[in-house]
Amino acid sequence: MAQMESLAYKCPNCAADLKFSAKDQRFNCEYCLSSFTEEEMKSIAAALEQQTANRPQEEVAVDNEFAEQTSVYICNSCGAQIMADANTAATFCYYCHNPVILQGRVSGEFRPSYVLPFQLDRETALRHFGEFVKKHWFIPKDFFSTAQQEKITGLYVPFWVTDVDVNGEMDALGKKIRTWTSGNYQYTETREYAVARKAKVVLRGLPADGASHIDDDLMEAVEPFDYKAVKPFAMQYLSGFFAEKYDMDMAKMFPRIQQRAVQASDQLLRSSMTNYTSVSVTRADIRVMGTKWEYMLLPVWFMTYKYGDKVYEFALNGQTGKFVGEPPLSKSRVALFCTLLALVIGIIGFFVGGLLGQ
Repeated sequence: MAQMESLAYKCPNCAADLKFSAKDQRFNCEYCLSSFTEEEMKSIAAALEQQTANRPQEEVAVDNEFAEQTSVYICNSCGAQIMADANTAATFCYYCHNPVILQGRVSGEFRPSYVLPFQLDRETALRHFGEFVKKHWFIPKDFFSTAQQEKITGLYVPFWVTDVDVNGEMDALGKKIRTWTSGNYQYTETREYAVARKAKVVLRGLPADGASHIDDDLMEAVEPFDYKAVKPFAMQYLSGFFAEKYDMDMAKMFPRIQQRAVQASDQLLRSSMTNYTSVSVTRADIRVMGTKWEYMLLPVWFMTYKYGDKVYEFALNGQTGKFVGEPPLSKSRVALFCTLLALVIGIIGFFVGGLLGQ
């Protein structure tokens, strides 16, 4: 009984304690700001109780194999924490290129549930990188160097992959405008409608990377991943690759997941109102009612390049080959191009002027 009561009063979104507010008669989470009515809490508690009853008994013991065979490399420059198997030698930090040192083992709490194995090998990743480089004229010379390309790193990025239950309500004013001409007159008819939408939205596999050192926008740009190919985590998938461990737990990740879920649900509700000439939303109430989290390692080929005082980041989806990143511009190459362009224009102008003068 005590366990069921505990489940009932835990936030279904971030697992923090819920507190009852006498002021608004709701159960509120001070951490992620979720809020639930008494009826909603009863429904959530019943669902959690059923889920717990159907779940097989989990092992309480820490996974000794994972702890014993996994090492953590700590970058003293940027603080990145990189996991690798015990046979992998780390020579540089994938993020800032500085040397890293062997720090020790990781505990079983960082053991992922699933891993999506790399589908693209190093040679394929370099080919994608080369195709990207060919499309840009003003990249610094050493960006093409063998030393730079050797720094491309196969990295398993820690992702919290989340199923999200959302309740959405939206009210709007819809207008249908019809215009026609009769004789010498043009007529316009405007009809207004009260539009209401109410939906329960279930979003499956919404990802967010759990490493604070990795740019969130870069990781969102490299999506999507096909989760049908995921495997139960096993140490052998780490062989020959690095893996970042998460430093952002579920509670810290919830605001990002919430934002993405609300945006997706908002777009879904708006997309159901397309049969009007115009729509003005007057009220929107979109709330996350529950989340289910899985900790996964997803494959990304990662490269950084330091030019001046700025670090440029590039990522290649290790499953699909999607490449993202903005290259630096070499000021000397741009200046040389402008000089040559001005010279060519001057020569053409000289000859054209001479011909017109004849």
